[in-house]
Amino acid sequence: MFQEFKAFIMKGNVLELATAVIIAAAFGAVVTSFTNDVLMPPIGQALGGVDFSELMIPLSEDVIGPDGTVLEEGAAIRYGRFIQTIIDFLIIAFVIFLIIRSYNRMTVKPEVVEKAPAGPTETELLIEIRDQLARRPL
Repeated sequence: MFQEFKAFIMKGNVLELATAVIIAAAFGAVVTSFTNDVLMPPIGQALGGVDFSELMIPLSEDVIGPDGTVLEEGAAIRYGRFIQTIIDFLIIAFVIFLIIRSYNRMTVKPEVVEKAPAGPTETELLIEIRDQLARRPL
């Protein structure tokens, strides 16, 4: 069983998939940082100092301790984080689109060889020769 597992895990497709997942996770972290730290602050400033990560509709109050610290956040619909997640997704989708588009342009497409129209089969030719011989006068 160990040999089967070793053969399975060492296949090229499994290794390529694992590499793609790891790189995608790292790329997702980069895009999230880009969105949160670079893209959203100027957009928030342009919209009058809005911090998108703080946009929410509170559903219940925060639980505050005697010293004034928040012990437990209340329930809320955090639509600002949702907006940031949508922007993350759009950036990732656009970059993947550009990568696939570049890959498709760089790959050589096999030339389609058009087949010549099929002629009569050998049997059909022999029948035609036989018929012409039969019509010929002796």
